[in-house]
Amino acid sequence: MKKLPIAKHGLNASRLVLGCMGFGGGWNRDAVTAEHVKQAHEAIDAALESGINMFDHADIYAYGKAEEVFGRVLKERPSLRDEIVIQSKTGITFPDKEAGLPTRYNFSKEYILNGVDGILSRLDAEHLDTLLLHRPDALMEPEEVAEAFHMLKSSGKVRYFGVSNMSAGQMKLLQHAISDRLVVNQLEMSLHKIGWLDAGVHVNQPEFCETVFPEGTLEYCQMENIQIQAWGPLAQGMYSGAVLEGKPSSVKETAELVKKMAREKETTTEAIVLAWLMKHPALIQPVIGTTSPERIRASAKAVNVEMSRDEWYTLYVSSRGVNLP
Repeated sequence: MKKLPIAKHGLNASRLVLGCMGFGGGWNRDAVTAEHVKQAHEAIDAALESGINMFDHADIYAYGKAEEVFGRVLKERPSLRDEIVIQSKTGITFPDKEAGLPTRYNFSKEYILNGVDGILSRLDAEHLDTLLLHRPDALMEPEEVAEAFHMLKSSGKVRYFGVSNMSAGQMKLLQHAISDRLVVNQLEMSLHKIGWLDAGVHVNQPEFCETVFPEGTLEYCQMENIQIQAWGPLAQGMYSGAVLEGKPSSVKETAELVKKMAREKETTTEAIVLAWLMKHPALIQPVIGTTSPERIRASAKAVNVEMSRDEWYTLYVSSRGVNLP
């Protein structure tokens, strides 16, 4: 088995990541309850039993409650911290209606440092294994980010750094200023969101230039051993049980193909969808966002699925809804 890019940097991370956005009771300001903590325990246990040891957070998830709930689990099970890899993100500020401010992004040194302090406090942890900058800040000063990263690394608060939703050009600009290598780029990728593939297929075809993923991003990450993580890899269950009323025929036909393949391989539909992503030579690491132990276990079966080139292309073309050029 090929070594994941993130492993080449020294992080012993699992092939799949459990995304923790659903922890803490959802996007509201309600207090964390014992039931939320119990739910987190069950999801974490299902992940560990399935061979998943990496957990993905962000300071904004459930208004901070996702990290708070995870922190309570760690407090109740102190030895767990040494068994897992914890990743979180910072850089997004919620809108402030009273002040008339919209959602905005902030990669200033002060914001990043304060963001990490808040994350560690909620997680009840001394350090993060990886910190990602959540969404590109149009006002980013790379040198200021470099200062923040240096302080976080020197203090032992963060071991590795990465980004989320960035193009190759944005990563190159940031990498030029920072001394540590970027080790992760988390992007929306799935059997439904296939712009990352179409960007390569439609080179030199102007009619597609406004609809594809930033050209060269996938290749840059591969060359630089940057772990590509896929958020939304199950496309909200589109091919694994979601109601498809009103969806395009290509979606319905692809869902049927996934079901057929799952039956033939005696596995789950979740496993087929994820195995399709994981077959790509970039060694994509899917981040599955669920609190359901059953869905976690169903997804984890993907590591045992073997998919042929013909099967992979059949699913890709079906999802596109049109033949390859």
